[in-house]
This record gives sequence, C-alpha cells and structure tokens, in this order.
Amino acid sequence: MRVLLTGAAGFIGSHLTDALLQNGHEVIGVDNCLTGDLENLDQANLNPRFQFIHGDICELPIPREPLDLILHFASPASPVHYGRMPIETLRVNSLGTIWCCEIAREFGARLLYASTSEVYGDPLEHPQSEAYWGNVNPNGARSCYDEGKRFGEATVSAYKRRHGIDARIVRLFNTYGPRMQLDDGRVVPTFIAQALAGLPLTVFGSGEQTRSLCYVDDVVDAILRFATLETAPYDVINIGSDDEVPIRTIAAEISAACDVPLNIVFNELPPDDPSRRRPDLQRIRNALNWRSTTRLRDGLKRTIEWYRDRVPA
Repeated sequence: MRVLLTGAAGFIGSHLTDALLQNGHEVIGVDNCLTGDLENLDQANLNPRFQFIHGDICELPIPREPLDLILHFASPASPVHYGRMPIETLRVNSLGTIWCCEIAREFGARLLYASTSEVYGDPLEHPQSEAYWGNVNPNGARSCYDEGKRFGEATVSAYKRRHGIDARIVRLFNTYGPRMQLDDGRVVPTFIAQALAGLPLTVFGSGEQTRSLCYVDDVVDAILRFATLETAPYDVINIGSDDEVPIRTIAAEISAACDVPLNIVFNELPPDDPSRRRPDLQRIRNALNWRSTTRLRDGLKRTIEWYRDRVPA
C-alpha cells in the first residue's frame, strides 16, 4: 500500500511509520514538527520506501500520486502542548481533517482519523462506550482539543455520508511508551522524568482519579489491524486497555521501576481533568478479537529504559 501519514514525527505517528515500513508499505510522512521530533524518524529515514514532507497539512497541495490509505494523526495531544497552541490544535483537526477527507475523496483512498477518549470529557458513563456522547465543557481550557477532535469526527462522518468515502475513526485512550516528550505534561513521562531526576512525583488532586494505560506497540497493532480491514463492522472504535489504575498506583509503579523511594507532592487538580477513564472495548473485540497484551509493569520498564539517557542528571 501507499500510505500518507500525518503527524509522522510524533509519538504514535513515528511508531506507526516504523510498523508500516516493517510490513513492506510505502509511507509518505507529513509533519510540521510543532510537537513532533525528527529524531523519531531516524530509523525510517534509512528506508527507501519512506518519504518525509516537512510542512503543515493545512497548506499542502494535493499529492500527485494516488494513495491507498490516509492516517490522520497530526495534532498536539498533551495538555501542555494544546494549552500552548490552542488555535493550531483547532486548525489541524478542522482544516487538516477536511484536507485529508478531500484527498481520500480524490483518490478513493481509505481514511482513518485519530480521535481521542477526550471526546467523552469528564464522563458520566463508565466505562465509556462509543455510543456515549460525552460530557465536554465547550469553553474550558481543554476545549481546543476535546472539541477539535469532536469536530474532526463530525467532518469525517459528514464526508462519509455525503461522498461515500471509506472513513474510520479510532478513539485512543491513554497510550504510553518510548518517544513521549518528557515535558508534555502527561502522567507517565512526567513521573518518569521526576523519578529519574530524584525529584518528588507531582500528583494533581487526590491521586484517586484513574487512567487506563495501554502500551504503544499494542495500540499501533490495533490501529493497523482496524485500518486494513477490508470491511469494518463499525465506523468508530475505542482503542486502549480496560485495566483501570489510580494515578497514585501509577506513581508507585514508576518509583519502584526506577528503584527510588515513593515521594509524592500533591497539587490542585486542573480544570476539566477527567476523574475516571476506562474504555468499553466490546467493539474492538468483536471486530478484531483484539486486546492489549503488554502488562503495565513490563511496558513501564521498557519506557523507563528508553528515557534513562534522556533525563538530565
């Protein structure tokens, strides 16, 4: 297949790039590197089937060569990044998604849009199924991301209904692993950076709020399996782990894996931070017979090893 992948230099995007190349596909990666890191593509750049375009997908011309698959993963994805770049976040999930839909329509290519569990907001339903409409503050500090992704989903759905494009949506829950930026504000890299530097781990709120962490290799496997299904039984699926873990437990696991004493400092919970997060995974199990296989302890160990040489002493 000939695949266009936006956000190719990002955390998940770069792992997708590597997996696609390993499977023999041709990949055109696009990234303006607002939050992506070109170092993530060092391995891909050695492969003759990889082409990189450094640019903004909202401003790129229509490709000249036909495409088989478009994976739209371009967007700031952490509170630190989209908090700093709210307009850019809204833009890439609106104009960028429209651009991807137009390219899919032009070439008859399949489109897979990377949405997020954040479309559920601070959920009133637990666990969160794809049929749940969410509890989102449209004017809050996180709204540029939450509502940006909801708009992206609406755009993809409208193109599917109006123009008949083969379009699919994945809602990604808390994904972790190597290549997450240390300063992106999400719980795993923050705790690892603090633990390896010998600092207390910063927990917001009581620490009893939960997340369902899924290792990046498992997430990439699910994404590509869903993207390459000849016929998808669902337009939208959740991807993640249904092993729900309190933030305080994640802190304890990371401290133990880094071989440092558990030392926590508590700060005020940010506005609109979800209190519970766990996906209903019935659809993905029906469609792919898929479940995550990497245990949290093993995934954290691999992630910490990758970070050891990257944390300032």
